[in-house]
Amino acid sequence: MAEFPPCPKCNSEYTYPSDALLVCPECFYEWNPEEVETEDTSSGLKVLDSNGNELKDGDTVVVIKDLPVKGAPKPVKAGTKVKNIRLTDGDHNIDCKIDGFGSMGLKSEFVRKA
Repeated sequence: MAEFPPCPKCNSEYTYPSDALLVCPECFYEWNPEEVETEDTSSGLKVLDSNGNELKDGDTVVVIKDLPVKGAPKPVKAGTKVKNIRLTDGDHNIDCKIDGFGSMGLKSEFVRKA
């Protein structure tokens, strides 16, 4: 029995061949095994803070100015530490949870890496 590489999307070990491609039965991703090695995986999302430092998922950041929050009686104060951020595409490119406010999106230009 031939051994096939795991799925590059979901890392499933149950891949199987279909003509010249490999197929993942769990996420239905199809790929050419010769092209996987030549793909550049570093072209992911690149988010910079207000000082130009690159942010990554799970980083801790500090808010650099008071940020008003719709529906909240008070703003997020400058100096608030936000732990375990998640990076996303879009205008507000940081998803996080802030104590006293809950889940929200922040713009990377208003935070610095802690």
